[in-house]
Amino acid sequence: MIRYATPDDVPDILRLIRELADYERALHEVKATEEQLRERLFGDDPKVFAHVAEHEGRVVGFALWFLTFSTWNGTHGIYLEDLFVEPDVRGHGYGKALLTELTRIADDRGYERVEWAVLNWNEPAIGFYESLGARPQDEWTVYRLTGDALTKAARA
Repeated sequence: MIRYATPDDVPDILRLIRELADYERALHEVKATEEQLRERLFGDDPKVFAHVAEHEGRVVGFALWFLTFSTWNGTHGIYLEDLFVEPDVRGHGYGKALLTELTRIADDRGYERVEWAVLNWNEPAIGFYESLGARPQDEWTVYRLTGDALTKAARA
């Protein structure tokens, strides 16, 4: 079962975020708290959204996303920040169902794209995404300002 997340799902979402970070060899980088997630997902003016996958009444996967905007197309899109399904239930279609739900939302709302990033070494994820028809955007390189560089740029 795929559904919009509720405030009661926040502990499970954070648990799954930590599992994803561990899989991506970056558990030490997770700083998010339940309070932060609860406020960002369910506060007065949320800018990020989540769906969860349930298996036998237990949350086993999630998709966390937000809106983007294409100046060229003049339409919104969906950026999938994280998609994760517990390893013991992979192959049951939960990842595909979560991604399909986001594509339905995009299609229903007239958004023209759903996009995300995947680590270059994550061959299982790459194979999964390509099996759905997704294609890499190799002509673009992602840049990021964070930490001290962000602070320096902000104060320049």
